[in-house]
Amino acid sequence: MSTIIREEGYRYAFDADACDSCGGRCCTGESGNIFVTSDEVAGIASLLKMDVESFRTEYLVKKGYKSSLKEKVVELSHDCIFFDREANGCQIYMARPQQCKTFPFWDYYKERIDELKIECPGIIDD
Repeated sequence: MSTIIREEGYRYAFDADACDSCGGRCCTGESGNIFVTSDEVAGIASLLKMDVESFRTEYLVKKGYKSSLKEKVVELSHDCIFFDREANGCQIYMARPQQCKTFPFWDYYKERIDELKIECPGIIDD
């Protein structure tokens, strides 16, 4: 079964097998936002067997009118609070936010393929 993913409107493809070897570059690095919807919050809280309010208090930060997952600083990196460096993976993968599910197919990268290739070793020029 092929692990090459293509999305209409993008001039690149993504080899999902590269995730095993990259060290989570899409989940670590510069500080950023991982915005979550109310439904996503409920799903993650359920996965973690937490009530929604406790989850919000422990794992979210308000950014204007939106909520974002918190980060943890590891050396010089800002890691997603749910990225496990030891396991090289996401602790909430089954309930991860849509923003995470759609990476690397973000509008931002449509015209910034060279920048994306630095971050993600799975990018293949079409």
